[in-house]
Parts: sequence; structure tokens; C-alpha cells
Amino acid sequence: MAAVAAAGPPPAPAEHKGWAGVVYGAGAYTLWGVFPLYFHALSHVSPMTILCHRIVWSALFMGVLVTARQEWTAVGTLACSARNLWLLITASILLALNWLIFIYAVGTHQVLEASLGYFINPIVSIALGMLFLRERLRRRQWIAVTMAVAAMGYLAAHRMGVPWIPISLALTFGLYGLVRKKLNVHSLHALLIESIVLTPIAVVTLGFFSRQHLSGGTFALLSLSGVITAIPLIMFGAALRRLRLATMGFLQYIGPTLQFTVAVALLGEPLDGVRLKGFALCWAAIAVYVLDSISTKMADRK
Repeated sequence: MAAVAAAGPPPAPAEHKGWAGVVYGAGAYTLWGVFPLYFHALSHVSPMTILCHRIVWSALFMGVLVTARQEWTAVGTLACSARNLWLLITASILLALNWLIFIYAVGTHQVLEASLGYFINPIVSIALGMLFLRERLRRRQWIAVTMAVAAMGYLAAHRMGVPWIPISLALTFGLYGLVRKKLNVHSLHALLIESIVLTPIAVVTLGFFSRQHLSGGTFALLSLSGVITAIPLIMFGAALRRLRLATMGFLQYIGPTLQFTVAVALLGEPLDGVRLKGFALCWAAIAVYVLDSISTKMADRK
């Protein structure tokens, strides 16, 4: 009995760990799905200003959390590893780019474009898992990837331009997830370091390059960006530590579905024929992947 007590409580079963990951992931993507409403309320503020405030307030909020939990020693230990630090710097750059592009998309009334990017991100995650994590693709997964590429090609051909918003959002967030997957660390600690890395640049940008006057109400709304940003990212990091990259890609359908609904039903963005056909091809790719995932799980249980 003494030996058991000294070792602490037994670890949670893998099944419970998996379900916790699903809850964290679904919660994160649900919050991200309604994010356009928040940034739409700030559409009169420049995207760069919103991004800088988001970085600074996120760092402050997470710093308070780490202080309250007395975990600065763990954060320092994480930062002392050269490998971890370089991975977190890379992740911070990818995250900042993703944030900026998404804020720009909402501010310029292109939430549908942003939702398309997050629709194809699961397919991008599959491809990245194959390229960098040596995850083998099954035949249906290859078909899904091909159809997603075809959807982007169709939109580029019929709209006379590369759909850079969905492509860049999918790539930056997919790569961010890949980098964070290589770090089996506490999500709060990792996100705090990512924000600290970006904070000096954000402060300098606000101090010397941002000339936009902000009212008290706007400033108060911007100050909430720390909490709004940190909570789903912490949940996302916690889910990444518990789930396969492909499973995270599956859960991400929640986010773009909500974004699509918000764009059409609440923000009144037009859904023209070309865009609808592009979405339909993308949804077909997702359906193929979902079918493959379900059939594979059923086969594994037999």
C-alpha cells in the first residue's frame, strides 16, 4: 500500500484520455466557429492593430494564469530547451500569420473564404501527417486530398485568381498543428512562450506604427481578446497532446460549419454559384474522408 501511495493515483485509461481530447478539441473549434462575430464588431479597427492587441492581451492573461498556478519554473524549464524554443518560435510565427489573415478576412467581409480555408484544413492535416509524421494514406484519403485540391483549382479558374485566403489559412494552421504536435508540453506554457515571443514586436508596432484612435468601448472590446484567444488555444493544445493529427482534422469540421452559418445567416455574405460549387466539391472531399474514417474504425473493432 505504501508503494502505491508513493507512486500516486493510477494514470487515466487511454479511453478516458481520448474522450477528454475530443471534448477539448470540440470546445476549441466551437469557439473558433463563432469568432467572426467578435471580429466583425471590431471591423472598424485595422487588422494589424487588432492582431497586436490580441498578442499583448493574450500574453498578459496567460501570464496571470501561470502566476496564479505558480508554474513559472516549468515555463522557464521549457524555454531553456533549444529545440523546444525554436519549435515555439516557429509556431508563434505561423499562429500570428493565421490570426492576421483571419482578421483581415472578417474585416473585409470574406468570412465564407475563411470558412473554406478551415474546411480544407483537415485535408491539409492529412497530407502534412503523411509528409512529416509518416502517416500512411489509404485510398479514400488520397481521393479526399485530390478532391480538395480540385476544389481550389476550380475556384482559381472560375474566379480568375488564386483563393489565397482559404489556402493560406489552411496551410498556416495545419503547419501550426504539426509543430505543436512535436511538442508534448503543457498547452498553457507553450502558448505563453509563443505570445511572449511576439509581444515585443506587437508593442513596437502599436507604439510606432499604429496611429488609429480607439474609443473607450473599442479598447475594452480589444482587451477581451486575451481571454477569447487563450481559452480555445489552450483547449486545442490539450487536445493535440491526446489525439492523432487526423482525429483533430476530423473535429475541425465544427469550426468552419459554424463560420459558414454565421457568414450566410448573420453577416449576409452572398453565396454565388461558383463559390457554392467550390464548397460542394470540398464537402464531397470531407464526406469521402469521413466515410473512410468510419469504415476503418468499424474494421478495427471487428
